[in-house]
Amino acid sequence: MDTVDKNKFDSREYKRSRVMYIAQSTFEYFVTILAGDVFLAKLLTHMGISDAMIGIISSLVNVAFLFQLLTMVLNVNPRKHKSVTILGQMISMAMYASLFMLPFLPVSDGAKPFVVMGVMLTAQISIQLVSPYLFRWANSFVSPRRRGRFSAVREIVSLVSGIIFTLTAGAIVDHFEGLDNIRGAFLFIAISILVIAVLNFISLSYIKRDFEVKEDKGEKVPFGDIMKNTFGNKSFRNVIIMTTLVSISRYFSLGFIATFKTVDLLYSVTAIQVINMVANAGRILVSVPFGKYSDKTSFADGLRLGYILESVGLLALVFTTNSTRWGIIVYSIFYNMSFAGTNQNSFNITYSYVDQKYFVYAMAIKTAISGSLGFSTALVAGKILSYIQANGNVFMGIPMYGQQFLSFVSLIIMIVNILFIHFVIKKQEIRIQ
Repeated sequence: MDTVDKNKFDSREYKRSRVMYIAQSTFEYFVTILAGDVFLAKLLTHMGISDAMIGIISSLVNVAFLFQLLTMVLNVNPRKHKSVTILGQMISMAMYASLFMLPFLPVSDGAKPFVVMGVMLTAQISIQLVSPYLFRWANSFVSPRRRGRFSAVREIVSLVSGIIFTLTAGAIVDHFEGLDNIRGAFLFIAISILVIAVLNFISLSYIKRDFEVKEDKGEKVPFGDIMKNTFGNKSFRNVIIMTTLVSISRYFSLGFIATFKTVDLLYSVTAIQVINMVANAGRILVSVPFGKYSDKTSFADGLRLGYILESVGLLALVFTTNSTRWGIIVYSIFYNMSFAGTNQNSFNITYSYVDQKYFVYAMAIKTAISGSLGFSTALVAGKILSYIQANGNVFMGIPMYGQQFLSFVSLIIMIVNILFIHFVIKKQEIRIQ
């Protein structure tokens, strides 16, 4: 990196933008916590929605990924990425807040699943549509040779804050539930999301609007050039395969674990948040080492190691029953630790094989394909779960929870993915941008 570039990344505006990006990521993480996992499961269970349907609804994020393909149609000028990002983020958070207001509205039992899916899809589409813009715009203020370490620091701040936030939110929800006032808990969550949305808006506003990319001169990129430099790129096609395997593995079981924790394993919301806190502490400890390892070797190496840790967690989940419910702790720790190597590297690896000019479109294509196939997988998994539960938690004559079988399938697919990274992705030529 030459002196001019170094001075640019060390400038006051760039430093402020990086700090605000970290703050924004933290606030977005808070909303993800409140609108997912056990809090969402509590809401949907209260509304009388079945476990199988809850798993499918939790996997709706994958359908929303399809809408990232609209970035190829919209072809937004890089100078407008900030405005588009802020709009999409605010709509998404407003929808999540309204989701927890549904119990107060006169919605019939038959319509509840569809109303929930409509609200969640709107929220997810809004945020997924602007996700590639946010990542490219905000990440442009980070030195290309320090992206792994910066991602680690950003995650640590989010996670440390998240530990305190989730423990507090979990205790408040349990308090309301202890008073037999679960609707009060939902109102608390809705108001909290709205407050966080304001803080998120302020953080985004303070990130520098413009960023210098030599190839961008305001013209729209021809569709043929987009296809040639994405689908026509063999190395990138292999990244799509890798991402798809991960999506299929995760959504075959992930969306069904939240209710497994509370209904079958009988954990309270507070207990689950304590487990998540411990798991996130483990992720914090390995985040910086993972970032340095990825910067020193490659993003593919960081991903491979992360997915190995995730496989260990899935193996623990396979053997988790009501009598061995501590297995969910092992799963949570290894799953969260794995994210130190997989979360940001799954985005960063695109830089290794795709020109910056086509980065937004590559991200959209990758997430749309892997997301849609992941959701299709969740639909199949939901039917399998319903079958096993209807059969008295017995499958092929073997007593087991449906989530155990789904986790076994996820484990096999993840192992295939690890081998694919080792024998295919690792052999590809890397370009640093």
